[in-house]
This record gives sequence, structure tokens and C-alpha cells, in this order.
Amino acid sequence: MPKMKTNRSAAKRFKVTGTGKLKRNKAYKRHILTKKSPKTKRNLRQAVVTDSTNEKVMKKILPYI
Repeated sequence: MPKMKTNRSAAKRFKVTGTGKLKRNKAYKRHILTKKSPKTKRNLRQAVVTDSTNEKVMKKILPYI
């Protein structure tokens, strides 16, 4: 049985926490920032834990992380 390949695009986007959950950055912080409030932009900086509905699929494409 050959080794499983890690999905490289997902490996760059997700980090695993100490408890095994996946951490990700929020979207919508790249451009068109003038119409967004400072509060919105500030909240987009924080990383969040990936939703449990997506976690099973993400763990499958990140076997060694």
C-alpha cells in the first residue's frame, strides 16, 4: 500500500491545535476593505476552529498533519 498524499493547498491553510482540532483563517480580508468597518476587519484577523461538519473531510486530506 503506497503512502497517502497530503493535499498541499489544505496543508498551507490549516493548522492542528493541541487537542487535534483544525484552525483556519477567515476569508474576506484581501481586497475591497474600504467599505468594511474597522470592527469587521479586526474580527477577520482572528483565527477560528474549523466547523465540525467539514472537519472529517479535512482530516482525510491531511493524513500526516
